[in-house]
Amino acid sequence: MAFIDPFRAANYLEGETLFQWKMASSKGGACLASNGVSFETLPLKNVLQEFFDIVVVSSSWTPETVATPDLLAALRKWARAGSLMAGLDTGAFILAEAGLLVGKRATVHYEHLSAFQELNADVEVSEDIFVRDGNRFTCSGGVASCDMALHIIDAAYGSPLAKTAAYYTFHPGLRQAGVSQNPGNIEPVVRKAPEAVRRAISIMENHVEDCISIPDISSQVGISPRQLHRLFERDVGKSPALYYRDVRLDRARGFVTQTDMLLYEIAIACGFRSQVHFSRAYRARFGIQPSADRVEGRIPFEFRAWPLHRKKGKRLVEDIP
Repeated sequence: MAFIDPFRAANYLEGETLFQWKMASSKGGACLASNGVSFETLPLKNVLQEFFDIVVVSSSWTPETVATPDLLAALRKWARAGSLMAGLDTGAFILAEAGLLVGKRATVHYEHLSAFQELNADVEVSEDIFVRDGNRFTCSGGVASCDMALHIIDAAYGSPLAKTAAYYTFHPGLRQAGVSQNPGNIEPVVRKAPEAVRRAISIMENHVEDCISIPDISSQVGISPRQLHRLFERDVGKSPALYYRDVRLDRARGFVTQTDMLLYEIAIACGFRSQVHFSRAYRARFGIQPSADRVEGRIPFEFRAWPLHRKKGKRLVEDIP
């Protein structure tokens, strides 16, 4: 809906139908979104022979379950015909499965970035909120879907209409390409932490598989291990070693719930010495074995806490400062 609404606004503001759209799925009929809303779709076969200027793929939590041979063939057909091919969040997984992102830059929501990169070595993965590379357009989902729509309106009918549509839908403006999903001032820990802690966290995030020691991290940021430990305890609320472990486990959970990688492969990719060690650490952090989480973590529901772990009984409102 965030993607479609700017086009609706553009039609209304211009007083004519500049844009039209159709929604289709492999079998047609009711399609259930991850927020519990259901809407009707046309069967794929009903639109297969039509040409569309833009073909947009959206798939929610389990893209691998909907990437059928018929759908992949249809996407390749439209791409050959010259359609602009776009993916909303995990829709990029399906575009990649169809071979339509080879050698291209693309993005997905930050919680899927690691899995997307692991599965698609032939795609240049970006952390930007949206990416256009030639006639391929991908975005990180959410409100970034609106950004992608506004840029399509801009390309088709000019900046004035795009900006007016943004204003009409109360979007903060026409955000330009290159805006990161993870600006440094978003996370509270990053806002308040000193430079040494921020640099240490960046090093940890860039060394998930090839883990480095806390003394080595301390050396790279220019302070002693003891001082780094004190800063982490004060500003992050946990030791650097525990924080580093959680970074690796959060990455691992993305692989567990979003890929078909074997668990021992995930353990190695996230810097654990053995699958047994990995499983114990995983259960300690998330309260569930990775093998069980692989099943439960792929079941969408309306208010999902994934990938953050919350102990039972903890109310979300307590986390809001």
